[in-house]
Amino acid sequence: MRDNFHRYQQAGISVVGINPASAAAHARYVDRLGFPFVLLSDAGKEVAGAYGALKASGGIQRSVFGVENGIIRFAREGMPSSDEILATMIEA
Repeated sequence: MRDNFHRYQQAGISVVGINPASAAAHARYVDRLGFPFVLLSDAGKEVAGAYGALKASGGIQRSVFGVENGIIRFAREGMPSSDEILATMIEA
């Protein structure tokens, strides 16, 4: 998403990352990797649980969700391509 961030901006799509790391850890990560989007902390893993992104082991399953007006328009595990994400979100 970082490398195609401009495409999301052009489509009017906001990008937000979320994981259980602390806000301080996120700040270091954003700085090191040059993310142009916000990372939010889900320390208690409540959001991951609500979106079905928790593994049985308690770890997090990398997932991508596209939400528009409170409706999930895109949901995939792993790292789908920006082409796939954008095609779904733009046609929604």
